[in-house]
Amino acid sequence: MVQDVHDADGTWDEGGEASDAAHRQLGAGETLRQERERQGLELSQVAAETRIPERHLVAIENGDFAALPARTYAVGFSRTYAKMLGLDEKDITAKVREDLSVSSTSFNEHPAKFEPGDPARVPSRSLAWVGIIAAVLLLGGIFAFYRSYFAPGMGPAPITEDEPVAAATTAPAAAQAAAVNTPDPNGEVVFTALEDGVWARFYDASGERLFEAEMSKGETYALPRDAEGPQIWTGRPDAFAITIAGESVPKLAEDDFIMRDQPISAAALLAREDTDAAAANGAAASPNGISNAATGENANPAL
Repeated sequence: MVQDVHDADGTWDEGGEASDAAHRQLGAGETLRQERERQGLELSQVAAETRIPERHLVAIENGDFAALPARTYAVGFSRTYAKMLGLDEKDITAKVREDLSVSSTSFNEHPAKFEPGDPARVPSRSLAWVGIIAAVLLLGGIFAFYRSYFAPGMGPAPITEDEPVAAATTAPAAAQAAAVNTPDPNGEVVFTALEDGVWARFYDASGERLFEAEMSKGETYALPRDAEGPQIWTGRPDAFAITIAGESVPKLAEDDFIMRDQPISAAALLAREDTDAAAANGAAASPNGISNAATGENANPAL
């Protein structure tokens, strides 16, 4: 036969069971208050741990749920409070709903569309900063991608009509020795970038753009055979290798400077090569040993 044993505080023990039955008869607020006091916790400690305002904790313990913004806050805050104390969350939320239904509590504000969750699940401040930094890095990467692939003209400094264009200087004839095989003057002209990030614009005599890009090392561009008076505009004339019909010809220059409106048809490149050779021969034959370059004269007026 089961024997009922009553404790000094009025709780009872049936068949060795704990006195939880008495607690089940208490309201949600009183249950939470008793457990908090049993653990020796102050309301301020609970508020700091759960991030629930202390005035809301007082309202919950007093069963004054009307002091909370809405029904969902009463249920959600009580659940969080119970979890912090180590109580059964489902039992506490059931008590809260029962207390609300019995008291017919009415709230002043509109009910929330969701029950407040566990505040511990709210992202920490450090996690928020990591997210902000990641977003900034992502935006920087997008900007760099746009600058590199969609705005190649941003590479060299923009040139206005008022800015003087540096005159191209021909390389010494000794460093630009003529090829053994003379290229075909009607052959295909191919430009090959010798470095990464070499910007150039190719256009015809009417100014119509044929090709414009910030070329990578090894990237090539072949002039259309039907292009009328092709020309080049670049800030790195020294960074292109040139071939005509597969035969190498001298580079446009050995130094980096802004070169604009430079004819680059096969005939123009071969004529330029011949002019450079003649200038070098004339300098060598001069009795005073003074070349055009030394006097500051340009052997190629087109540059």
